[in-house]
Amino acid sequence: MTAHPRLSIGLPVYNGEEYLAQSLDALLGQTYEDFELVISDNASTDGTQVVCRWYAARDSRIRYLRLPRNIGAAPNHNYVFTECRGELFKWASHDDLYARDLLSRCVEALDERPDVILAHSGQAVIDGEGQVKVPYEYKIATASPHAPERFRSFLFEPGGDDFYGVMRADVLRRVRPHNSYHHADRTFVAEIVLHGPFHQVPELLYFRRDHPTRAERANPSKRSRCVNLDPRRAGLLHPTPRLLAEYVWGFTSAIRRAPLSPADRRACYRHLAAWMTSRARPGAGERVEDRAPVDPSRITVSVDALVAGRENREGTQS
Repeated sequence: MTAHPRLSIGLPVYNGEEYLAQSLDALLGQTYEDFELVISDNASTDGTQVVCRWYAARDSRIRYLRLPRNIGAAPNHNYVFTECRGELFKWASHDDLYARDLLSRCVEALDERPDVILAHSGQAVIDGEGQVKVPYEYKIATASPHAPERFRSFLFEPGGDDFYGVMRADVLRRVRPHNSYHHADRTFVAEIVLHGPFHQVPELLYFRRDHPTRAERANPSKRSRCVNLDPRRAGLLHPTPRLLAEYVWGFTSAIRRAPLSPADRRACYRHLAAWMTSRARPGAGERVEDRAPVDPSRITVSVDALVAGRENREGTQS
């Protein structure tokens, strides 16, 4: 590993033994190699530590950190970022898969476009076996040069995993850290999008795994998801109405803090008001992973062909 890697990847994990090795193989097999991989183990009680130490002993790009207690997913995401040194940064999930060229294509986009602050790629939802369930088109206008348009589209269009894009670390340091109320990841990305345009690489290179033990599935209620994000959310001081109110306030405070002109700020507030009104309509909470799976005969991408570490599986998926 170089003394000052260009890119830092932060991987927060808790009890990720089942899929962690697959994700590490995919990250370590990237064609872009100038990165460090910082793993923050949130006091896992399964075999996560064994997996991490095995990989760290074999690849000097890995730095393994183990927390003495479970501080929650949100603080762990924030902590691993503070431990990273690169001018570019990406969060990685312990259960997702990444095509070999994901990092190189995203870094290339950021180098070619100094105005772009985050780059990501085409995406699909995969199941526990790595089979594509739902490939989806990115329709959010985050590439717009106009902040109110980026914000409006981000509010109203479903889909997108920009939280896991490659971003400029200096921009990330200027936004409020990831919080732990309901959908705090959305308000977090909304604040980033107010700082500058994103770029979507027009290739399917990122695969988000949906499985029964994923945090969102294992914690079906709003309160349980928030407690998973931060154990301090447990108890009577954090009822569901408060968690929802903090969600709306998160958007409001993001607009207030962002580097916007007075006119753009007013436009963003108008879009937020329209979005709040729209939430009462049927179907407003659509999630990509809840869409009906695509007919397997219509899927032309092979995850096994694109992702490092799955070569011996190639030919089992089409």
